[in-house]
Amino acid sequence: MRDVLIGIDAGTSVIKSVAFDTAGRQLAAAAVPNRYETLPGGGAEQDLARTWADTATTLRQLADKVPDLAIRTIAIAVTGQGDGTWLIDKKGEPVAKGWLWLDARAAAIVEEIRARPDDRLRFEKTGSGLAACQQGPQLAFMKRNAPDRLADAATAFHCKDWLYFKLTGERATDPSEGTFTFGDFRTRFYCDEVLEVLGVADLRHLLPPIVDGTRHSAGLSAAAAEATGLLSGTPVVLAYVDVACTALGAGLLDRERKPGCSIIGSTGMHMRLAQTPDEVLLNEARTGYTMTMPAPGVFAQMQSNMAATLNIDWILSLASGILASQGITRSNGEMIALVDEWISSSEPASLLYQPYVSEAGERGPFVDANARAGFVGISSRHGYADMVRAVFEGLAFASRDCYAAMG
Repeated sequence: MRDVLIGIDAGTSVIKSVAFDTAGRQLAAAAVPNRYETLPGGGAEQDLARTWADTATTLRQLADKVPDLAIRTIAIAVTGQGDGTWLIDKKGEPVAKGWLWLDARAAAIVEEIRARPDDRLRFEKTGSGLAACQQGPQLAFMKRNAPDRLADAATAFHCKDWLYFKLTGERATDPSEGTFTFGDFRTRFYCDEVLEVLGVADLRHLLPPIVDGTRHSAGLSAAAAEATGLLSGTPVVLAYVDVACTALGAGLLDRERKPGCSIIGSTGMHMRLAQTPDEVLLNEARTGYTMTMPAPGVFAQMQSNMAATLNIDWILSLASGILASQGITRSNGEMIALVDEWISSSEPASLLYQPYVSEAGERGPFVDANARAGFVGISSRHGYADMVRAVFEGLAFASRDCYAAMG
């Protein structure tokens, strides 16, 4: 009896596979930490082969937890971290390591494009602000600085697209990521005018077909079946980008109440529902994202502050690092358990914290690759607990700032 659905999410921090029954109840989950490296000059890269190997590992681990998983699986869906550039050649082999959304090397190119009047045309087509995390500026940077890499490339993927390719052998991307990067959100297809503004019209051949996972699937390949322990031919769906999937699951698609929805992950995503293209509000600052949802004519409009829990990771690592230097080991869980105590022992708003700890700067509700974190108002009476509280308050203010930018 086929009664299990598998969801794969290759996030920035963790790669996970989850089994659900047909009522949507979680049966089991398996996860491995994700790994990437930061480079001088703002680079952030991830190994494609290792990402696939880690994903396959989570599926095998899931089979250990769910009896007869292979024969019970109805279908598999895969999503993952957004933005970035993952290049493969004609044979399907990686050309180089994947560039992540954390990569800031294209920052100067973003400034050039945003300074031109025709960037308004690009913004009105995509409904999305330009930032160094996106594939368009990253491809433009490679044209100038690594043309040999592009010459060897046949397809430009995002993370989930690469995993879908490894699962099925099919080269594709989804409507959400395809259109907010290179397309027109009204048509859900690529737009030549956008490619011209970005200066990558000559790289149009690298863009894979856009397929809608609500209507399209491909079979699990024999090689992927061997790697994962699942059955060859099992239907595989390329899901929308991770934030669109999370928004759907969190209840954003509520036409009556029209709730807001925030994801406080490595990055912060703050969303409102737009039921028609006319309800998408394009601001003068040309920031945010407009993502097509897996429902006809519906959009999630977003503002995204570049670093959310990255700020929390950083402030907690200060304490754990000091303890480690004295031979005292504390796990992440033990550090997180102390947060409530630190916050309760500190005064509200005694410090201000600017939550721009990512080396990629900020993309919402303003774009500045040079933005950096900082505390304002420190005096001798302040301690570590005040700093912890200020980091959480800073994230709250950043969230409010993003919602204000969407009206």
